[in-house]
Amino acid sequence: MNVTLAATAALLFGVGTYMVLQRQLSRIVIGLGILAHGGNVLFLSSGSPGLPQFVGTGSRRDFSDPLPEALILTAIVISFAVTIFLLALAYRSWVLTGDDEVEDDVEDRRIATELRSDEEIGDEAVAISESIVEDER
Repeated sequence: MNVTLAATAALLFGVGTYMVLQRQLSRIVIGLGILAHGGNVLFLSSGSPGLPQFVGTGSRRDFSDPLPEALILTAIVISFAVTIFLLALAYRSWVLTGDDEVEDDVEDRRIATELRSDEEIGDEAVAISESIVEDER
């Protein structure tokens, strides 16, 4: 594997992950596109260099492996379809809200407050049990 291609794939995965973690839908879509390109570069670097399958004659070692090329073509089609779907969702969200910022889900907030209250109840129960143990001594 070429070190330059491996570093490029790692850089694309890092930048794509950073972009996906943002709160604007446009950055999330761009981040997923960058992640898809990182996957394509990774597939490209996994292939062995050599002659194309349809050129020349010779031993099998002289030819390149066609599987990574087929995987790259499949990944390009899938990433294009996912990008179009996400752009449609982002446009619909922008039409409804007038903003492309991803808001917190109300249900997520409710669950987070329940978890916090459960932790507080647990802390109080531990404190009560510790005080009971100390009173018994």
